Amino acid sequence: MSTNVQLEIFEGPLDLLLHLIKKNEVNITDIPIATITEQYLATLELMQTLNLDVAGEFLVMAATLIHIKSRMLLPAGETAPDEDEDEGADPRDELVKRLLEYQRFKDAAEQLEQREVLTRDVFARNAAPTETPTPAGFREISVLELLAAIQRVIERLPKDVVHEVILDKITVRQKMTLLLDRLRAQAQVYFESLFDDAKTRMDVVVTFLAMLELVKVRAIRIVQEELSGPIMIEAAVGMDQAAEQVTLDEAEEEQHGT
Repeated sequence: MSTNVQLEIFEGPLDLLLHLIKKNEVNITDIPIATITEQYLATLELMQTLNLDVAGEFLVMAATLIHIKSRMLLPAGETAPDEDEDEGADPRDELVKRLLEYQRFKDAAEQLEQREVLTRDVFARNAAPTETPTPAGFREISVLELLAAIQRVIERLPKDVVHEVILDKITVRQKMTLLLDRLRAQAQVYFESLFDDAKTRMDVVVTFLAMLELVKVRAIRIVQEELSGPIMIEAAVGMDQAAEQVTLDEAEEEQHGT
């Protein structure tokens, strides 16, 4: 069964580029285009492997990076056929300009989000909140950070598997049930511990998709105490309700399959 997951918090190719630039600790005005292009393409491949919906703008940016990389490989003073760029201009200039502009808007949006709106609670009722706020000291993490974490998990898999025999095929729904059962017992678990028993790339993919589906229905939260610190998975307020729905969906799938 193929499962496609699309998350609204996925912010586009410029956000991915900024993430890679930050990860490599390089200057945004002096991008190592070969390294960034290689990592960008690897991330797109991973997204497609995980059945994430890759928008066309990501592919356009991939083509742009490859084009810039090819231009930078030309000897100084030369341009590719049918191109009229200014002689001596850095092929990265336009991309850097877009990244700096995007970074300014992103920073401004984050500052506005953190500001307190004074009249926000004027007409509020004393109803119980529908979602427990993230505990103090924890930060929510982006999909890009999750992709980097799952890439590390995949890299740990054995590389010398000569013959692979799959006896039992577990579905995303079944894996969701297992994850919910584990969170009932422990309340909070390390992200990477979810993959301790994974022996194949498919095991990792199914577990990751199950986790994303549970985030989507607000059954779990993914948090991090500090940047680059361990990623934690914890139960959310709607976990029990989501568990009931998962059980119903799983039973319906089995009924249709018989």
